[in-house]
Amino acid sequence: MARAPFELAGVRVAPGSREQIDVPVAKLYTHAPLDIPVEVVHGRQPGPVLLVCGAIHGDEINSVEIVRRLLRSSSIRRLRGTLIAVPIVNVFGFVQHTRYLPDRRDLNRCFPGSESGSLGSRVAALFREQIVDLASHIIDLHTGAIHRTNLPQVRSQLDVGDETAAMAEAFGAPVILNAELREGSLRAYAQGRGVPVLTYEAGEALRFDEWAIAPGVRGVLRVMRHLGMLAASRRRREPPPAEIANGSSWARAPIDGILRPRVRLGTRVAKGQVLGIVADPFGNTEGEVVSNADGIVIGQSNLPLANEGEALFHVARFEAIEEAENAVESFQSDYEGLPDVL
Repeated sequence: MARAPFELAGVRVAPGSREQIDVPVAKLYTHAPLDIPVEVVHGRQPGPVLLVCGAIHGDEINSVEIVRRLLRSSSIRRLRGTLIAVPIVNVFGFVQHTRYLPDRRDLNRCFPGSESGSLGSRVAALFREQIVDLASHIIDLHTGAIHRTNLPQVRSQLDVGDETAAMAEAFGAPVILNAELREGSLRAYAQGRGVPVLTYEAGEALRFDEWAIAPGVRGVLRVMRHLGMLAASRRRREPPPAEIANGSSWARAPIDGILRPRVRLGTRVAKGQVLGIVADPFGNTEGEVVSNADGIVIGQSNLPLANEGEALFHVARFEAIEEAENAVESFQSDYEGLPDVL
């Protein structure tokens, strides 16, 4: 019996084919239409419906490149199930090089949305109704905010033995952060419906970081193999198991001034260790940025200018700190020497 076509936004995609679909989202002041670009790859054989989406925050362009490379991968030619690929969700922010929507709302705090609410609420409702609710599994791609960079990491609310945890482990990021759900996020909405969802965080906004993009593509393909959507790989060496961080905290600037970091992304640090020095331009006043926990630096500010209280170093806490350090070092050795863009 032939598999049924897959329908998205009124477009029917036949088994064994792929289709690019423009989902109308709004009109600009000029009356020009604005669409969310989607590509559906509908396999001949049944399987999960995986949504891979990027740029819910419009400045997270690493995620756009991950989706592009995924769609160009020869691995998906014999796909089982269906892939819904959305490189740019927040098309408003993407065009304006900004994280937010024109009304300054964060789209990832607007779910499930409402057709009669704010602009963010309406966009969230449309994306949910037309695309998200069709998926059985979701991978949501993100980067750090402007002037901040993240070590590649997967964030999910984990329960031992559940499908979300299995997907997180399959992804192969050096760190898994057992993160609480944030109200209004895509992850909170999907997980509330029982849909397994991962958030991948890596790199910095408004730039391509190859060390964030390449493992992101490989991670998505690993999850697809785990779900049975792709044949098992016989060539690639599997990464060491990631360690789960059960908490994290930010070390903040004690005074206003200019930051001189003493640690790098991925460094293992101890509670009380000095992570950096903040000083005024003359060097008359200096303050130490101190870690408040043993852990690994998974995020940090790239802007040397700091205001008092500003978050500068994100430290994740692990029970098995030695294993976590080994996983990060293994990842760094695999991607050492990569240029920003290949």
